[in-house]
Amino acid sequence: MDLILDRWLHVMAGITWIGLLYYFNFIQVPSVGKAKADGIAADIVPKLIAPKALLWFRYAALVTWLSGAYYLFSAAHLSFADAFMLKGASAIIGIGAWLGTIMLFNVWVLIWPNQKKVLGITQASDEQKASAARIAFLASRTNTMLSIPMAFFMVSGPHGLPMM
Repeated sequence: MDLILDRWLHVMAGITWIGLLYYFNFIQVPSVGKAKADGIAADIVPKLIAPKALLWFRYAALVTWLSGAYYLFSAAHLSFADAFMLKGASAIIGIGAWLGTIMLFNVWVLIWPNQKKVLGITQASDEQKASAARIAFLASRTNTMLSIPMAFFMVSGPHGLPMM
């Protein structure tokens, strides 16, 4: 029963994480560009949109990864070590796990620390903010591209993708 709840948590957290990722990349970034052109971005982005959405984004990423790791440790037919070494029956889901791990790294090591500079949570010069915005943008776009194969491999193993 605990694996059923864990898989449910993993899927729900993953939907939240990837949904927010797509929101940032396909809705917020273009909207902020328009808001900057209209001169209202400084009023709405740091106060209304970004901090709460980034909180949910970071912790959805963490819960997704932790619940996935728990599943790999606990499921009788899978092995955490084999998944990360891409061995045996765990290899297919392991590719998804690796992609998810890279994405989690991007969220916590590249996106969040740089977004704190952009949003003024952490002190930074204008030059540092510009550099931080670029790094966060590229890491976020990388995660968007990785999310497609990650989701494919995450669900392929249990649904019978043959070993190569």
